[in-house]
Amino acid sequence: MIFNMFKVYNKNSCPLKELENNSVDSLITDPPYGISYQHNYWDKDLPKKEIWENSLLKVKPGGFGLVFSSVRLMHRLMVDLEDSGFLIKDVLFWSYLNGMPKSRNVGLLIDNELGVESEKAGEYKYVQGYKKDGADNYKTEHKHKLTPSSDIGKKYDGAGLGVKPAYEPIILIQKPLEKGLNIAQNILKFGTGSLNFEGSRLPYEKGEGKVGHNPHEKGRVPANIIRTDEFNDGYDKFFLVPKVRQHKEDFNFHPTLKPVGLMHQLVNLATFENQTVLDPFMGSGSTGIACIELKREFVGYELDESYYKIAERRLEAIIKTPKLF
Repeated sequence: MIFNMFKVYNKNSCPLKELENNSVDSLITDPPYGISYQHNYWDKDLPKKEIWENSLLKVKPGGFGLVFSSVRLMHRLMVDLEDSGFLIKDVLFWSYLNGMPKSRNVGLLIDNELGVESEKAGEYKYVQGYKKDGADNYKTEHKHKLTPSSDIGKKYDGAGLGVKPAYEPIILIQKPLEKGLNIAQNILKFGTGSLNFEGSRLPYEKGEGKVGHNPHEKGRVPANIIRTDEFNDGYDKFFLVPKVRQHKEDFNFHPTLKPVGLMHQLVNLATFENQTVLDPFMGSGSTGIACIELKREFVGYELDESYYKIAERRLEAIIKTPKLF
């Protein structure tokens, strides 16, 4: 679908045949992590390197990119991006306190291995979310809370297999400047080559005095940590944005939906007004919404038809009832 400020395609993004070389200003995307998240078929493998090679061709020299990843396979994705010709500039951390623990009680595993029945120690209500039927159709059931019975099981009661996740990495990349040009020359020719600090500064809190050796009226330069909760740590401040709760949009069942507020900050950082953002893994369209609200053009690809329709619906709604900053 092509609609004024955005162009979205329900197809494999790998070839990117619809785009001319050196035609987009930035690459901002949330690709498959390759960790089989919640057993989704589209997350079984990392993207083929070809998509990054083709994206490099479409991004203007000096253009920046932001690519979400997982902690476990970030290193492999970074190698693919670097081998494709992008420069690795930094890794931003989107930090939050309410990640989903991925562990099991080792004491209960030991009981099971020994053939010992664990003791029942009460009940709890288990809610399984991310159902395609919407937020009102989550599966809820009562389960027994168990405690180890064996002596060795009791020793390891509560021991786990992994710490609670509290951040997602976002790889900051850049296409090299055109050969023979310095930064200023590259910006004059292509409009790319720098991050937009003025558009992505973090405003001072109400009543807070300006800080730093050279305080700026608009606030602090954005940091490489983006977090959801205040830590009351005095001087250091980071962009705060809550995680998405699926009940906010009943029709949007995408399991890895990113907050539009988070995408605002990333789009503001990597681009300037009227520039174009490419997202080869559009999902349900949060990056596109941020682009439209911030007066950027957006090109998105999504292979899954159901997610594509969600993105299309959300983008059309923003066009009809704009909330431009």
